[in-house]
Formats: sequence, structure tokens, C-alpha cells
Amino acid sequence: MTRRFARTETLIPDDLRAALIANGRASEEHEDFDPRPVVKLFTPDGSATWLITEAHEEPDGNMRLFGLMDLGFGSPELGYAMLSEIEEVRGGLGLPVERDLHFKPEYRLSHYARMARHAGTIVT
Repeated sequence: MTRRFARTETLIPDDLRAALIANGRASEEHEDFDPRPVVKLFTPDGSATWLITEAHEEPDGNMRLFGLMDLGFGSPELGYAMLSEIEEVRGGLGLPVERDLHFKPEYRLSHYARMARHAGTIVT
């Protein structure tokens, strides 16, 4: 097992990975698919936050994630990011991205996106 794979398993465990992949399939089948986020990732020593709703497995083993993303510059947006890129992000003190173990999504992604555009940051 490579180190990247071990970290990936820690950041997004198998049960959440399966839910993200299932959402990815559903989004391909339903144009108006608007799920609740499955995972919230954040920098504990910074202001970056990701609310992830779906994942697509890439041929190289990486995962392309979709959701609401805020790198802390006041312009949260919906989009894609590679899991390997998120894993490389470090906050101001050099700490890696973590998963919010207590995150319970209350709203669908579109609602979080509207709130984030209004506030200039992701609000959970």
C-alpha cells in the first residue's frame, strides 16, 4: 500500500467513498441531481473548505471530486478537484486537510452554494 493510498483511505473512508461514487453515477443519469454533501473537508489551520457531493474514479486510480469549494479567497464556487490535489494542500502552519467528523448536512448542495455566494464563504 502506498502512502497516498493510506492517506486517501483516512481522508475518505470506504463507506463515504462508495456514497460519493454512487452520487457520481446518479449525477450522470439525472441532470437535476442535487444531493446533500457527503463529506466536508477543511484546513484546520487555514480557511479552505470543500463540501463534496460526488466522485468519479479516474483510470490512474485518482478520484475527481465535485462539490462546493472555497480556498479562502472569498469566492466559493461549484466545481471539480482531484483528491490527490486536495491531499497536497497545507494551511498556514503546514497541517494537512482533514475531514470534519461531525459534519451533518442539513441542506442540498444548491442551498449551500447560495448561502456561500451571499456570505463569501462556505457556511455549515
